[in-house]
Amino acid sequence: MAYPTQLGFQDAASPVMEELLHFHDHALMIVFLISALVLYIILAMVTTGLTNKFVLDSQEVEIVWTVLPAIILILIALPSLRILYLMDEINDPHLTIKAVGHQWYWSYEYTDYENLGFDAYMVPTHDLDPGHFRLLETDHRMVIPMESPIRLLISAEDVLHSWAVPSLGIKMDAVPGRLNQTAFIASRPGLYYGQCSEICGANHSFMPIVVEAVPLEHFENWCWLMLEDA
Repeated sequence: MAYPTQLGFQDAASPVMEELLHFHDHALMIVFLISALVLYIILAMVTTGLTNKFVLDSQEVEIVWTVLPAIILILIALPSLRILYLMDEINDPHLTIKAVGHQWYWSYEYTDYENLGFDAYMVPTHDLDPGHFRLLETDHRMVIPMESPIRLLISAEDVLHSWAVPSLGIKMDAVPGRLNQTAFIASRPGLYYGQCSEICGANHSFMPIVVEAVPLEHFENWCWLMLEDA
């Protein structure tokens, strides 16, 4: 389970989020090396008397400081573009779920099943069970099968919202009158928490998201129970 209060990124629970974490480390190392080089040059210029501080022209230096940043930008841009294309790939999803943002709760429709849908409201603090997270638990969780491609259709009923679950590498705006689409795969079972990431009104911070990834047989049993209750 990903703990929303931990420092730094949450543990990756999807292949896309793993790629995002690797890209973050890659870019951070480049920034660290650039910072170290600039700091070394500054210290060398200030402390040594062997450097000619009055050189007005050097073609070699100008070539280096033009070509080197271009190479560094390419090293950052190519992995970034690769991940962008991976995030847009939707190949043969096993399940389609529609998430609609309201002021201030989420509603979910499992479009592959007839009459399978529900609203997810935040659980008040005084109703929380032991071990549940305050302001992050919902009365209904979005249950999905693990290791299955899930297509998520996201829209809004009233104002702008944003459906975001950091552990799954998802953050998609919910726009009234527009249907946005994304996809993800939960690599392992667990509970993954998120929140609306768009300032959507007075109760913006009280419309959490809980995704529960379970084995396929457990998901099928949950579907039958939900359909019977409906």
